[in-house]
Amino acid sequence: MWNLARSDLKYRLTLRVAAVSAFCFAVTSAYLLVDADRSAQAKLDDIAAITARTLEMRESKRQWLGAARADFPDLDSIAALVMTPGLCLTYRSNAGELVQRVCGGAPDGRLDAPAAFAAFYRAVFDPGREAVRPVLVRGTAAGAAVAWIDPAVLTADAWREASRLMAVLAVALLLLCALVYAALARALRPTRLVRAGLERIAAGDLSARLPAFDLAELSAIRDVFNQLAENLASALAERSELTRRLIALQDDERRRLARELHDEFGQSLAAIRALAASVRQSAATDCPAILPECDSIARTATGMMETLRGALFRLRPPDVDELGLAASLEGLVAGWNGRSRGAPRFDIHLAGDLESLPPAIGADLYRIAQEALTNAAKHAEATRVCLRLTRREDGGVVELSVDDDGRAGEQTVRSGMGLLGMRERVAALGGRLSFESREGHGSALQAVIPVHALPALPVEEPAATERAA
Repeated sequence: MWNLARSDLKYRLTLRVAAVSAFCFAVTSAYLLVDADRSAQAKLDDIAAITARTLEMRESKRQWLGAARADFPDLDSIAALVMTPGLCLTYRSNAGELVQRVCGGAPDGRLDAPAAFAAFYRAVFDPGREAVRPVLVRGTAAGAAVAWIDPAVLTADAWREASRLMAVLAVALLLLCALVYAALARALRPTRLVRAGLERIAAGDLSARLPAFDLAELSAIRDVFNQLAENLASALAERSELTRRLIALQDDERRRLARELHDEFGQSLAAIRALAASVRQSAATDCPAILPECDSIARTATGMMETLRGALFRLRPPDVDELGLAASLEGLVAGWNGRSRGAPRFDIHLAGDLESLPPAIGADLYRIAQEALTNAAKHAEATRVCLRLTRREDGGVVELSVDDDGRAGEQTVRSGMGLLGMRERVAALGGRLSFESREGHGSALQAVIPVHALPALPVEEPAATERAA
């Protein structure tokens, strides 16, 4: 069913013009019907007045000549002059008696009005009203001349004129609507360009600009649109630059934290483990009873060292510039499979030229993949995780996707700042990220990043102790 609320603007404006025009046409038709009724009534009044005056003159002449009274009122001679189809003339005496009556017949080929129109016309205009004029003889009313028109004839005449008028108005209304629609279509043609520009902006193309328009209103929209597009492009560029710098600072802070953990906490754990070994060696001869405690301290220190190595690995990723993105991601997946205790559940598929990616994109892709795998393994409790990294043949776009069969991604989305951090990294690279949670079928994350030159950011060189951790 056609929805007017969502119809085309040209249709809506044309319908409004048509409605206003139809109302004006209806008012015009009503005025013409009223004017025709007034004209018919005025004509009847004139005929009645002529008839009364003629009868008065004849009666006065007869009395002045003293002639015998002939047939009176003798309306035939008068009717021959004023008679029209449907017109009736009569002379009514003072006693109310109709002395003579002359009526004209209905016209040939008369078009009878429909019943609905006849009922409406009779209810509004009351056709068949009599026009009465007194016949005065020597100042005394001798009777009255009465004239009226057959209501059927008046109704038929009104219908004939109304039908002709409606036909003309219908044709005029159709032509008017066609002209208005054509004019609106031409005037609103630039709105397609406005819509296309908005769609480009919504799709992320901030270089979209609108051309100049002839209409002042559209020109104002064009100026505002272009200014907003420029401001948005500038704001997004500043945001991307700020995000890149924040990410660089975050990575630098991670490296410093990893170095401090390695230098301070790692050395302390190594010292604790060495002391435990020394105490165990001494206790083996002097106090064998504390050997289990020494072994427990050594195991605890070893476990903490393993945990520290995992934290250092997450805080300080391998040098992507030296190992390459593909090798770094394969090592990341291998590490997760190694921690899954012999039950590999992480797969990786690489395609395209990944080694020629700019260093900034490679490092961020590694971080995004690392965070996605962590979310899938720890929060979604997935049993199978598949990492795919593909660079298209044209080399302009790289796609990263992570699919898992874990629980619905509600917990994954809310787990810390993981998804937000990935979005910020992808936005800083000028790409787009989508996350889809499939109830009962795991979740899917996809990042599409354009490959272009990014401004180089100062990165602190990792210390020698960090490389050796």
